[in-house]
Amino acid sequence: MKAPALPVLALDAFPRAGNNHWYYIQQLETHARQFPHVSEPHAHNFYLVLYITQGQGTHTIDLIAHELRPGSLFFLAPGQVHSWALSADAQGFILFFTAEFYLQYYPASRLAEYPFFAPGHQPVVYLPAAETDILPLLQRVYQEDQVALPNRDAVVGAYVYLTLELAARTFPQEETNSPPAYGQQQVREFSQLLNEHFRQEKSVRYYAERLALTANHLNAICRRILNKTASDLIHERVVAEAKRQLTHSAQSVAQVADAVGFEDASYFTRYFKKYVGQTPEAFRHRS
Repeated sequence: MKAPALPVLALDAFPRAGNNHWYYIQQLETHARQFPHVSEPHAHNFYLVLYITQGQGTHTIDLIAHELRPGSLFFLAPGQVHSWALSADAQGFILFFTAEFYLQYYPASRLAEYPFFAPGHQPVVYLPAAETDILPLLQRVYQEDQVALPNRDAVVGAYVYLTLELAARTFPQEETNSPPAYGQQQVREFSQLLNEHFRQEKSVRYYAERLALTANHLNAICRRILNKTASDLIHERVVAEAKRQLTHSAQSVAQVADAVGFEDASYFTRYFKKYVGQTPEAFRHRS
């Protein structure tokens, strides 16, 4: 039985009181407790804003790990792959909204102009921990969502718009044509291809050809941006999915091997041990 593709979550994957199909706002600590699986790699079909008020960790977006600390303001566009590792005391707000929700009130051209949603730009801005412009807006969105008030959606839409507009002001303007932007764009495209094809394709040459690059060029970009080779990233993606299957499913090792593209379970066991340091069975039964 083949494993499902990387999860692409919709808003209805996050049920809550007062659930709607347009947006979602929650305190980060509550969200992480209710939906622990979101720490694993996945994508969304909506936009995401994450504001950290307390705690530490890492937020990995399209294979690139970013520091997570108070004042961190993260943005994801639909289709981007992310995962995180949060400290136990992490707090903040997480906001989801669909393109349809934004477009009810504001033009599509503006949504497309925000730099933090554009390929090749950093998906995070680090604000002073004591800033008082954006955090109060997210707090108001959260308060609006707690009760059914007249014109609530329009009010929430206005707060979302203001959040994005003020965030855009803080975003570095000089990044647009900088050399790292090109590399980050290639890494993002590599990440998307890798998540789609890692079960069937594990060679650097395959991904390089899809990106109209040579294998050496793709490796050079990955080393510059991530300090890892493209081959390292392929192995990490395969192993991460194998770990997910071993942890969260009752499939046999042979079935997990098949799910990540290995016809020979013995070879998979050797491959897994090489990169993890223990066999799949030992990993599954670790204390």
